[in-house]
Amino acid sequence: MKKTLIISALIATAVVTAVSCNSKRDPGKIYMPDMAYSRAYETYAERDSLTFTADMAQAGHKIYYNGMPVSGTIKRGELAAYTVPNDSNGLINGSALIKNPLPALSKQDSLEAARLYNINCGICHGAKGEANGPVAAKIGGVKSIVSAMNGTSTTPGYSDGRIFHVMAYGQGNMGSYASQLTREQRWMIIHYLRSLQPKTAAASTTAVTAKADSATAKK
Repeated sequence: MKKTLIISALIATAVVTAVSCNSKRDPGKIYMPDMAYSRAYETYAERDSLTFTADMAQAGHKIYYNGMPVSGTIKRGELAAYTVPNDSNGLINGSALIKNPLPALSKQDSLEAARLYNINCGICHGAKGEANGPVAAKIGGVKSIVSAMNGTSTTPGYSDGRIFHVMAYGQGNMGSYASQLTREQRWMIIHYLRSLQPKTAAASTTAVTAKADSATAKK
């Protein structure tokens, strides 16, 4: 009897082992398959218009999906959204309160920032930010970034926030670069632009910005 039980146990163990190890790729039965395997979508794939809609008015009759991120969310690793409004007050006053969130760039990051600048900005603003890029004359109205950052005796130089504001929304003949450059890349380019600015002018810009911040804080 004892021998029979031992043989039966060995046979049962062998059967269970054989069944469970039948395929390493097959996880076996899944309790909630719709939770384990989500329906995949290609970014630009056409969706069944009888089932999906991008029109909020049709959301009650079809599955609403517009392919956009959920409002108020940011992708992993992205910097916080820039919320200063795109108007004259935002350009002049609101942007002045925004600081560059990135620390000083490493040598490698500086090289990357220079590369991004030359690809996206240098064609108009020139390699040194002096409005002498290869297409500047054809476009017209291209500003010298260095001069704008330096300012004059009566006009304060552009703050980091103002430069970011222009890159985010565009200004004059320059369009927005928000779709070409991430927020981090734009701030990296601003660090690079500061490296093109004469040291004395950079120090003056910092002093003017600090004075403006102090005046704002007292209000």
